[in-house]
Parts: sequence; C-alpha cells; structure tokens
Amino acid sequence: MDANDLADPKIFDEASMMRPGATGYGIHGYRVVEVESLWRIKGRARPIALIQLAVTADKPANLANARNHVLEAASNGANLVVLPECFNSPYGTGYFPEYAESVKDGASVKALSAMAKDAKVYLIGGSIPERDLTDDKVYNTCTIYNPAGELIATHRKVHLFDIDVPGKIRFQESETLTAGNKLTQFDTEYGKIGVGICYDIRFPEPAMIAARQGCFAMIYPGAFNMTTGPLHWELLQRARAVDNQMYVAACSPARDLNATYHAWGHSTIVGPAGDVLQTTDEKQGIIYADLGT
Repeated sequence: MDANDLADPKIFDEASMMRPGATGYGIHGYRVVEVESLWRIKGRARPIALIQLAVTADKPANLANARNHVLEAASNGANLVVLPECFNSPYGTGYFPEYAESVKDGASVKALSAMAKDAKVYLIGGSIPERDLTDDKVYNTCTIYNPAGELIATHRKVHLFDIDVPGKIRFQESETLTAGNKLTQFDTEYGKIGVGICYDIRFPEPAMIAARQGCFAMIYPGAFNMTTGPLHWELLQRARAVDNQMYVAACSPARDLNATYHAWGHSTIVGPAGDVLQTTDEKQGIIYADLGT
C-alpha cells in the first residue's frame, strides 16, 4: 500500500463490500454500510468479553486472577476474550525490565495458553513486558491464542507512549521499551481481527489498513490514565470505529490509586456506527457485547 491508495475510492468500495447492506455513499463517493458483523453473516454471531483486571505487583496472583476471569467469561458464553495492557505486572518504565519474560517459554505465556485451551476461547492476552532473548531488548507485547491454546499471533506495541503534560503527567515508555515494527491481524472462523496496543489507537492508519484487508474489528488492550482517559479514551475508539465501519474494543486494567500509575479504566466496546455498545467504570469486572448486533 502506498500514498496513491489513499485516494482510490475503489479500495474503499471493495473493503465495504466485504460487509453487508450498503445503504448509500459518504464523502468522496465512499460507500456507507449498515452496522452488521461478518460474524452474523456467517451465521455465527458470538459475544466478546473484555476483562478489566485489577493488577498488582504479584505476578503469580495476576495470572491466577486473569485465569479466573477468563474462565468466568467463557462460562457466560464468550468466544473471544480480551485482557488489558500489562495484565501481569504494574505499568511503569521501572517495572517493564523487572517483569519482562520470553514469549517462547515465559510463565505468562504458558498461563495464557492454558487459559485459552481450558476455556476453549480465542484469547487476546492483553500485553506483557517481553524480553527478546536474542538482543535483550524489552517490548510491550500482546500474545494471541486459539481455543486449542496455540499461540497464533503476537503484536509488539508500535507507537510508544511518550508524553509530557506539564503539571499533570510525564511518562516515557521509550526509556526502557523498544518499539515494534509491524501491524498484526489474525484469522478466526468468525472473521479477521486486527490488534493494537494502547497508544497505537491514536494513529488511524493501522485500523484503516486492517479494515481494507478484511478485518471487521480492531482490539486494543490499553491503559490510558487520569489525564488522557477523560479526554480521548472513548473519542478515539469511536473515531476508529466510524472511520472504518468496524467494531473497536479497548480493554483497560482497573484503577488502583495506590499504584504509581492510575489507569482510567472504562473498558469499552464500540459498534461500526461509532455507538458505544458496552462500557464500565474504573473497577474490576467483565463487559460483554455481541459483535453480531
């Protein structure tokens, strides 16, 4: 894809034709489609569950808490389950190297694989601090599993969260993390899904590319804070959704005011028309939505 593609209505039209019910044309002649999921087209509308997890400094406790919630979500009928960014560790530049582990044989990856297999769900495993054993670099990495517990995709956060709002918050992921360099999508029997992590949502191109390549949803494990959350958390999800006529879901950790980083919470699922299907407050819990409605 190059810059010329951005001005080609045919690409937009072809992407929209993957979805049902074209109802008219938007600006520049791009097709507008009804709100309906590929999951329903295939006769397999299935619910998604976002787990807004309370995260502590105790990694084994975090893994156990995640497992309990994944199994609960599956028992309530979810077929796609999502955990939050840094679900296994506190969020902070000092914590990333301390908690980092390999995605080949780390404790978190093994635990996530077992969760997916035992729950029989597709599991988007939030993110973990990943240490690449080949060069010792640390990444913010999402691992994704099928219902057999097999690792089917990984996404290293592409856009690192470097921010300085005077008098409110300064955070520099790049102090200890390395940026990823690829976009991530994965196939299921229900349709194709794209994945980003937190700050990735501020950039429209990954979602646009995912939609053009047939994805019906973008999922973002994320941990916005008490400054950026009220301003942009819901706004960005709705923008990515309506821009691309796709579902968007963002899964946050629960807020802990005793932690060094205060997450906004408010995990949210948005429909292709930019409508909020489900959301929550700052506390630990699970939200559900049927991506076929």
